[in-house]
Amino acid sequence: MAKSESWEWVKAVAVALILAVVIRYFFFAPIVVDGQSMMPTLEHNDRMIVNKIGYNISEPDRFDIIVFHAPQNKDYIKRVIGLPGDQIRYEEDMLYINDEPVEEPYLEDYKQEADQMPFTGDFTLSEVTGYDSVPEGHVFVLGDNRQHSKDSRHIGVIPYDEVVGKANFVFWPVQEVRLVD
Repeated sequence: MAKSESWEWVKAVAVALILAVVIRYFFFAPIVVDGQSMMPTLEHNDRMIVNKIGYNISEPDRFDIIVFHAPQNKDYIKRVIGLPGDQIRYEEDMLYINDEPVEEPYLEDYKQEADQMPFTGDFTLSEVTGYDSVPEGHVFVLGDNRQHSKDSRHIGVIPYDEVVGKANFVFWPVQEVRLVD
């Protein structure tokens, strides 16, 4: 009887471990925010859940916060600004997409605290990437802390196949649990 009960426990633990690995590998994964490039939206050492399955059935949307594989075998977390076909430029601290001004409300509080202005320096997509518009199958990303972010202005446009998933839930520290836009 004891041997049968032990065997049932071993099977239950094995199934639980297999399920945990499958869920972690294919569906959701934790990530730790490393650095200040997404402040004030995300703080250094925030722990988040990355939804890996969403982009298997759809593509990133403008202003999604995504995790992607970057150079030096690191994963970065940034905000999607440009989608395929978009022409991007910054002029006098204003984002223009396809020659239309676009508000970025998630930056307003941080702009007030910034010690340097403009918060986002002037640039065009072609100046920083060599492309006139974001190529098909790619996104253009920026960190919310524009003055201290290594993003598409430095590493270029991001191919869809390098995108790990969408990150919009902070689970740690406990007092900061929240959904992020």
